[in-house]
Amino acid sequence: MQNPKDFYTQQKAKYEAELKVQRRKLNQSSILRLIVFLSIAFAIYLLFGQWNYVVLVAVVGLAIFLFLVFRHSDLVYKSNKLKALIQCNQLELDVLNGDLSKLPTGEEFLDATHEFSYDIDLFGNASFFQYLNRSTTREGKNELAIRLASNDISDISIRQKAIQELAEKATWRQHFSAIALLIKVETTSKSITDWLSQYKSFIPKGIRFLPTIFSVISAAIIGLAFFEIISFFYVILWLFVGLGITGRFLKKINMLSLNTNKAKDTFQQYGQLLQRIEEEEFSSKLLQEKQQNIHSDIQKASTLVREFSKRIDALDNRNNILVGIFLNGFLLWDISKSYHIETWIEKHSTKVAQWFEVVTFFDAYNSLGNFAFNHPQFSYPEISENASQVINATQLGHPLLRTTNRIDNDFHIGNSEFFIVTGANMAGKSTFLRTVSLSIVMSNVGLPICAASATYSPIKLITSMRTTDSLAEGASYFFSELQRLKMIVDNIKNDTYFIILDEILKGTNSHDKAMGSKKIVQKLASQNAAGIIATHDLSLCELEKEIDQVKNYFFDAEIINDELFFGYQLKKGICANMNASFLLKKMEIVE
Repeated sequence: MQNPKDFYTQQKAKYEAELKVQRRKLNQSSILRLIVFLSIAFAIYLLFGQWNYVVLVAVVGLAIFLFLVFRHSDLVYKSNKLKALIQCNQLELDVLNGDLSKLPTGEEFLDATHEFSYDIDLFGNASFFQYLNRSTTREGKNELAIRLASNDISDISIRQKAIQELAEKATWRQHFSAIALLIKVETTSKSITDWLSQYKSFIPKGIRFLPTIFSVISAAIIGLAFFEIISFFYVILWLFVGLGITGRFLKKINMLSLNTNKAKDTFQQYGQLLQRIEEEEFSSKLLQEKQQNIHSDIQKASTLVREFSKRIDALDNRNNILVGIFLNGFLLWDISKSYHIETWIEKHSTKVAQWFEVVTFFDAYNSLGNFAFNHPQFSYPEISENASQVINATQLGHPLLRTTNRIDNDFHIGNSEFFIVTGANMAGKSTFLRTVSLSIVMSNVGLPICAASATYSPIKLITSMRTTDSLAEGASYFFSELQRLKMIVDNIKNDTYFIILDEILKGTNSHDKAMGSKKIVQKLASQNAAGIIATHDLSLCELEKEIDQVKNYFFDAEIINDELFFGYQLKKGICANMNASFLLKKMEIVE
């Protein structure tokens, strides 16, 4: 696979070159439109009085001018899309260089009560979500957050194959994102599908042909008045008849117009994205299944969505007051177009939620594919049904740390094993706990993890690493931690979890803490739970002698020539060197 940074640099340069060409075409198009307009005006001036020629020049000239206007709009669209593609590639280069400032943090998904997300910095500033997310729709962003926090351990191999395939479709993913970025959407797809499902038609079926019949009569009356067979007064009278008929439905038509205007941008965006999905070939099972959900024996979903957008645009012509008066007075325009919208809703509204869900799925999964593409050195865990082990990884590291700053560790933990990890302050315990936690989350989602190789037996994750007090709820820090531990103990009664605890019972005295921590580990071990607990309390390490499943590991720190050095390597045994007293003296806090 191509080096990601080289790929983005090349793509950015390619699109910048194409944009220069496009800008030249835009300038030429603007000049050409001006020339055509002036030529038409000059020709009409020269031929003024020769009405046959004036009409011919006006009609032909208008046709040419409108063609140039549509062509110019197309050039503008292509230019904006190239700008969006350049933006996509520049964003990836920024992220690879460590700049996440342009990416949303996902802080709205922070939840201190969640099984693990709050503890492992899954959401928020400088979080894994911020690094991962490239969704371009509100729904895609929400779906990605749900996937990460779901603790879903089913069908991981199927998700892996889908992510692997999307990783290889970098250009397709970028075009998908660029298209979505071109249309700003305010209304959520959920509110649209809710509106469609609850919509009740108001145009009676019995008058569905009335606009056509009325339009024919209008044409006849105008024709008769033009040839002076009848008075022009009848044209005006007929106009007011049409406005009167339209007025009967005006309130409901106004409400329909209001709601369709809210949905218009969403349908335009999703229609184009559905087309991208329909036109691509997928080989993985999950992507094929999703694609199949938008295929129809009669018409494609994108075609039907574009059709609905056109019907909304047609109704929007009423917003020009002068045009609206004549359209409704002679054609019953609002009634006709409202009926067309209602017939579409009756036929297709039940499918819209499924179509939108497919777009949401691809928008979310494109972020996962993008992450995999950006980290070709990461490995997909081999999913094992071997119940005797949970994780067996070589060179396991934290995915958000740069290679130059990261120390990797081989890590193997079996089912029912519980590791007690000791170590000096800043020796790497908390980073290691988050590395293991995040690796489990990534594995469950289907992502490759930061390891040379790994075998993984799927398991749910639950943690207690960052407990907070709550003044609003009157809960102390210690009580909050007890509630968290109670949740863990209750959860493992009904399901299998990998448990990660960091320095528990910090809100009580040393003796209580030691006794309480020991009893908690004994309780978890008796439930055959697998997990890790990090602690400074060396007395907890005595449990290795009492319980077979408990193993001691540590992170060491050495003092050499009055300087503190960290190895960040996980070792078997108990930490012998603590550094708090040394640091207090080193920083001249105490003597």
